[in-house]
Amino acid sequence: MNIIEKLAEEFKLKTEQVEKTVALIDEGNTIPFIARYRKEVTGSLDDNILRDLNDRLNFLRNIEKRKQEVFDLISAQEKMTPEIEAAIAAAVTITEVDDIYRPFRPHRKTRASVAREKGLEPLAELIFAQKEVYEPSIEEEAEKYIDEEKGVASAEEALAGAKDIIAENVSDNAEFRKELRRLTFEFGTLSTKQAKEEDSVYAQYYDYSEALKKVLPHRVLAINRGEKEEFLKVNITVASEIVLNYLFSQVLLGNKSPAETYVSAAILDSYDRLIAPSIEREIRNDIFDNASEGAIKLFADNLSHLLMQSPLKGKTVLGFDPGYAHGCKLAVVDKTGKVVDTAVIYPVKPREETEKSKAIMKRLITKNRVDVIAIGNGTASKESEIFVAELLREIPEDVKYIVVSEAGASIYSASKLAAEEFPEFDVMQRSAVSIARRLQDPLAELIKIDPKGIGVGQYQHDMKQARLDEALGGVVEDCVNAVGVDVNTASYSLLSYISGINITSARNIVKYREENGEFTSRAQLLKVPRIGAKAYEQAAGFLRVPGAKEILDNTGVHPESYAAAGALLEMFGYTREDVAEGKLRELGAKVQKSGDAAVAEKLGIGVPTLRDIVGELEKPGRDIRDTLPPPVLRDDILSLEDLKPDMELTGTVRNVIDFGAFVDIGVHQDGLVHISQLSDRFVKHPSDVVKVGDIVKVRVLAVDVPKKRISLTMRSKQKA
Repeated sequence: MNIIEKLAEEFKLKTEQVEKTVALIDEGNTIPFIARYRKEVTGSLDDNILRDLNDRLNFLRNIEKRKQEVFDLISAQEKMTPEIEAAIAAAVTITEVDDIYRPFRPHRKTRASVAREKGLEPLAELIFAQKEVYEPSIEEEAEKYIDEEKGVASAEEALAGAKDIIAENVSDNAEFRKELRRLTFEFGTLSTKQAKEEDSVYAQYYDYSEALKKVLPHRVLAINRGEKEEFLKVNITVASEIVLNYLFSQVLLGNKSPAETYVSAAILDSYDRLIAPSIEREIRNDIFDNASEGAIKLFADNLSHLLMQSPLKGKTVLGFDPGYAHGCKLAVVDKTGKVVDTAVIYPVKPREETEKSKAIMKRLITKNRVDVIAIGNGTASKESEIFVAELLREIPEDVKYIVVSEAGASIYSASKLAAEEFPEFDVMQRSAVSIARRLQDPLAELIKIDPKGIGVGQYQHDMKQARLDEALGGVVEDCVNAVGVDVNTASYSLLSYISGINITSARNIVKYREENGEFTSRAQLLKVPRIGAKAYEQAAGFLRVPGAKEILDNTGVHPESYAAAGALLEMFGYTREDVAEGKLRELGAKVQKSGDAAVAEKLGIGVPTLRDIVGELEKPGRDIRDTLPPPVLRDDILSLEDLKPDMELTGTVRNVIDFGAFVDIGVHQDGLVHISQLSDRFVKHPSDVVKVGDIVKVRVLAVDVPKKRISLTMRSKQKA
């Protein structure tokens, strides 16, 4: 297999483009670096395509590696033939490669291996030949194999052993297995039955069946979990005439041989005992892997949009972690993210110290000039929101509040990282800080938490954890590098996601900063232990140094392009001071007027790099998240009981799943917009219409207060 050509064909790219991109990957360049600073080489492939291409590259290389292993193993047995070699070369999955190797691999003890040890293989070969005439008869031939010492007591036992050998040989045929796998998937049915007499979330699958090829991915994941939790029994069935007719047509010669009865019996046994269970396992593994991969991609997409939500800049936030017996923990975080005040209040049951709690809150708000209160949506959140809404009506300050998802906050609060950041705080105080900071800068705070605990996936704990971690780690890396990081304020956990920097070098950067003061230039990073030339090349463009003498150190312009950027400024009559003062708003128009290609050629760079440099010079130190809609702040409360059909509300998309989207409308219970209610037009997948963090207009369809279920629609009124 020519992997480069296959990738080019699959991704609809030029062969040379793929070849150069793969070379960059093999040289140890990171995906963010390649996507941002090697656009001329890759043809401006974005990080999503680059990651998909890298995943596929590794997959194809693993297949090639397995093919070579199988080739070597069969060759070592001196059984390699041109036909087997061609079959190995033509295989497109590891399963197909393993099917080819199946007849040659060392067998554990089986009925067929026992029969071979008894010397019955010649009898099996004789029967399988299906001669038109047997002289002597097959039964008489079988009597010759009676041998008490070998454990063959009768002709019947000899024939049974021979059929076992034929059954295993049929089962080991790679072509048969490939076609039977296809037939089973094409015409098979996935069925589930109730496994124990009790109600559960899997009740809809207690008597369920559907064509295998039509089962939706989220159903596959739900069924697998139901089976794992022993609520469901699952099996795959296919009409016997479909699979057996195929096998009979391939194995039986149709010459009315006396052996046909024995071979037919062996085929039936082979399918029922050996092939069907094996293929069922393989297909279930395949559909689970495909469903998992789809869920991982959806999870990754949700995570990306969650991390890239608009930060609430320039606001002092009071983080409010609700609780009952242990009180509500408060933490005031100033505009820079620094904790400046903390307190504990008991406004709800069991103590209900309402007035005392209000007095403490008022003092914190006035003293610290609080702009926004961020309330965690966990235990006692509803009562806390009522308390806060009432408090805001009593004060003259213009303070808003927002209910913040605290998914993962408890994970962070109990982590080693949180203990290092706030050794003097207890777990709940750290949680209050996290709640406040995730409103101020979602990316910087949420990267401290295992992505699986953030609450924007489905069935994430059922998937292959290594693959999930790899995918989600890639998302975090892309998001952090897309935004850039202030090298003088970033935590080591945030720095560790920067291209080219691992956890050790990230810690070294923080240590160097603590020992030597703030960085004054990007080049200073080369003095940090474990930051060599390669790491610096990969990382420098994503690290910002505000206040640096070199203004470009606070932009996304890579140091390798400083000379080109300087020449560009000179070409159009600007200075670096003009960049700092924001006087380059017209640079792009001037460059375009002169012709991008002509300017790029004069500077000795590519057009994509030129455009990136222009964008950075026009808006130095910009945050790409600033163009996104800000979070929805509130000053009064809405409860589940207040909701009525046809009520129109503004909400924030919290999670996107295969069958719809959950939207936060400010009542502590996210409402579901089913896929059928997302748009007036047909929607193939919810992610085509909404993303996590989107601000959307919704209308209430129905409310089930006892079950705390809210059905919403985004369709126009006449079509809902």
